Amino acid sequence: MANFLTSSIGKKFIQSISGAFLIIFLLLHGTINFFSVIDSMHGNFGKVALDSHPYTHGDGWFQLGCDFMSSPVIDIMVPILALGILIHIIYGCWLSYENVIKRGGLKRYEVASKAKQDSWSAQNMAVLGIIILGFLAFHLTHFWAKMQLQEFLGSEAENPYYLLIATFKNWWVLALYIVWFVAIWLHLNHGFWSMFQTIGWNNKKWFKRLKVIGTIVATIIILLFIATAVNAFIEANFTTASAQWTEAIIARL
Repeated sequence: MANFLTSSIGKKFIQSISGAFLIIFLLLHGTINFFSVIDSMHGNFGKVALDSHPYTHGDGWFQLGCDFMSSPVIDIMVPILALGILIHIIYGCWLSYENVIKRGGLKRYEVASKAKQDSWSAQNMAVLGIIILGFLAFHLTHFWAKMQLQEFLGSEAENPYYLLIATFKNWWVLALYIVWFVAIWLHLNHGFWSMFQTIGWNNKKWFKRLKVIGTIVATIIILLFIATAVNAFIEANFTTASAQWTEAIIARL
């Protein structure tokens, strides 16, 4: 078993399986975030009940989604997914380092011949990983540190609508996030079908289908995040409530 985990095939297998954790986490996270867009469609953006109890009548969909993310089931599930993502990052760095040593340059880790495509994302998975990792740290300071971390420390979590507005009010932050989302899309677009190929599901009939499915899944995930960010930017700058949000942000500076 130890020999398998340290072998080239074993490391690729672990990288592929841990990548599945990343996809599941992003689908869950993106869906919850998109609830804020649904709130805007129904005029409920920013609605939070006066009490601090979860699942309270009067909360918007996004607030209810955040309450769900704090439920015991998710409290167990998220650390497991986070561990999978951490393993994915560590093994990705390990594989990239080995390529630098063995090949003398930053090239993606070896996969079967069918995976050797000319796409930019396939040839630059390490570069995309670095970009994604850098912006991930940036993102965690905006949301996780002010919500989940506060709950873990026994403090009250920040209003999720306020965090969206405070983060995406400035166009340049929105632009940076969109660049990050595009990098994630490129990473997922290649990683999805590469994951199935690594575990052996790479026959001629399914290989092309998996590439199409991977593009669809990656696109859905990223559109959820982009829609959330753009909607928050619009809410912060072009709605009747935008002045109130601005006052709230200034008051907390």
